[in-house]
Amino acid sequence: MSATSPYAEQLGRFTVVSSEITVNGAPTRYWEYVDEWDGESGTIILVHGFRGDHHGLEPVVAQLAGYRIISPDLPGFGESGPFPIGEHTIEAYASWLQSFVARLEFAERPVILGHSFGSIVVSAAMASGMSASRVILVNPIAAPALQGPRGVLTRLAVFYYWAASALPAKAGFALLRNPLIVRIMSLAMVKTKDPTLRAFVHDQHDRYFSVFSDRDTLMQAFQASVSHDVSEYAARIAEPTLLIAAEKDDITSVSAQRELVKLFADARLEIIPKVGHLIHYETPREAAEFIRDFLGR
Repeated sequence: MSATSPYAEQLGRFTVVSSEITVNGAPTRYWEYVDEWDGESGTIILVHGFRGDHHGLEPVVAQLAGYRIISPDLPGFGESGPFPIGEHTIEAYASWLQSFVARLEFAERPVILGHSFGSIVVSAAMASGMSASRVILVNPIAAPALQGPRGVLTRLAVFYYWAASALPAKAGFALLRNPLIVRIMSLAMVKTKDPTLRAFVHDQHDRYFSVFSDRDTLMQAFQASVSHDVSEYAARIAEPTLLIAAEKDDITSVSAQRELVKLFADARLEIIPKVGHLIHYETPREAAEFIRDFLGR
C-alpha cells in the first residue's frame, strides 16, 4: 500500500499530458504540467537526479501553478530508454538535454531546473551553449561527492556499485534493486521528523529508485555522477542562476555552496535550513518560494 502524498491535492489541479520523442537515439518520455497558465509566464524544464525519474520533482511542480512545466525522464531511467550507442556520460546527457530543448521548439527560451545529478547535467549543457533564459539548481553538487560532509557514505556507495558490477549480470541487477538497500539509503538521506512525510519519502524511493533500464546504464550514470560537479561548468554559464542548497546536505557542504556561487557570472544562493539532499520531497514549498521570487525578478 502506497503512502499518501502531502502534495496530492495541489498536484491534482494540474492537467498532465505525457508524450514521447526520440532524442539522440534514446526514446524519451516527458510530462507536461499546466495549471492556470496564461501562456505568458514561461516554461520551466525540470531535470531529475540520479536513479530518480520525473515523479521526484512533482512536489515542486505542485507549488508552481501558473507556469508550464515539462519534466522528462533521463535516458535509461523511468520510462525513457537508454542511449543505443555510447556510454551514459555527463557529456552524453548534456548533449541529450540540448537536443531535447531544441526539439520542443519553444517560442521563448525556457527556464532550466536541475536537481542533484540533474544540476550537473544542466550545468554541463548550459556551458556547452544550451539556450535557456535562467538556470535553477536545487541541491547542486558543488564539489566532488567524495569530499562531501559524509564522504564515507559515498565511498560505501562506490563499493556497492563496484560489487554489483563484479557479480554475474542477474545477481548484480538484483543487488542494485535490493529493497533493503534502497530503504537504508532512504533512511540515511531523510531529515524530517514528520512521520507522514517520512513515509511518503520512503514510499517514493521504494517505487521509483529502482526503475532503470539495465545494470550497465546505471553503472555508467553513477560513475558520471561521482566524477563531475557543477564547479567545472559554472564559470561558463552567463545566464542568471539560482542555487537552492540545504543546510544538512550530506553530499555538498554549505561552505562548498558558498564557494560555488562565486564562480558564476550572475548567481544567488539560498539555503533552506533543517533539510538535507531531499529538498524536492521535504521542503518543496520553500524551494518554490525562492523560484517564484527569482523568476519574478
